[in-house]
Amino acid sequence: MNKAPSTNRFAGGVNPARWVRVFLFLLLLCFSPSAFADDISTAEPVTAEQVVVLEEKVAVENGEQEEHKLSPNAPVVFSVGKVPVTSSMITGWLAAFVLLAAAIRFHIQMKAGKNTRFTATVEALVVFLSNFLADIMGEKLARRTFWLLGAFFVYILTANLLGLFPGIGSVGWGHDAEHHFMVTTPLFRGVNADLNTTLALGALFFVFWFIWAWKANGPVGLLKHIFGFSGEATGIMHFVMVIVFLAVGFLELLSILIRPFSLALRLYGNIFAGEVVLETMMHKVPMLSWLLPVPFYLMEVLVGLIQSLVFTLLSAVFIMLICSHEEKETPPEKGPEAS
Repeated sequence: MNKAPSTNRFAGGVNPARWVRVFLFLLLLCFSPSAFADDISTAEPVTAEQVVVLEEKVAVENGEQEEHKLSPNAPVVFSVGKVPVTSSMITGWLAAFVLLAAAIRFHIQMKAGKNTRFTATVEALVVFLSNFLADIMGEKLARRTFWLLGAFFVYILTANLLGLFPGIGSVGWGHDAEHHFMVTTPLFRGVNADLNTTLALGALFFVFWFIWAWKANGPVGLLKHIFGFSGEATGIMHFVMVIVFLAVGFLELLSILIRPFSLALRLYGNIFAGEVVLETMMHKVPMLSWLLPVPFYLMEVLVGLIQSLVFTLLSAVFIMLICSHEEKETPPEKGPEAS
């Protein structure tokens, strides 16, 4: 029986990441004091790596095939003071650096008067997003919010595509397993496969949604928009409708508070599920690990594009619903022929 050494070093390899099982094992130790009281009182602290190695030994002794699971939590690579820096944060910084370099290149080429394929692609993307948002929100509101909504689309799309590059999730620190190198702490990980990142995007949307809603309606208008009654009922029906609209207003307020979480969970769930599928296909048949994930990589490219578009679309719709009264169309003037 081969024993996996416990040395921790940096190298490239596969990332099965068994932190979920480690967490459940530690919970079992914490919430079963009656069964392990004598051992816990005298035993030395056990590290996470030792638990992983112990699980591997038990699986080998029982004749079980080693499973590869992707942890839902991004591992901490290092800390700056008390602030932990995870692998998804590093990938997010890399995506931001790519976008910054592209913006600088576009500015330099446009200033020099060079029309290249790169500048044409950027211009086409900007025109597409501008027209797409204008059809939903109106031109005035689309121009005002384009800098945020366009940034959402470009950043999410770049992060999703960057998560499919080789080395993301398979290069990092780990130890030698029975037949391969197991990466327990990857250096890079998909940005939107971390719930903290998508929650940050949802929170950013909510902050600017509130600012634009406050500017467009004011405090009183915002309350009227949520709780106000609009209708022509009179008498007792007017009183009944006021109560109904007040109850509906509380439901609308709850819906508004849930929106950033729904945006975050939708994006996180789709991207994390895609990474789990790729991880599973990569280790389902080791001999075909170079071939089986290929169709799913192509599917994830499409999913990354759709999810970035959905996040931007829903954000635009939520903003339009609270600021739509600014986009009232003026009726056409009657000319001499119409009179």
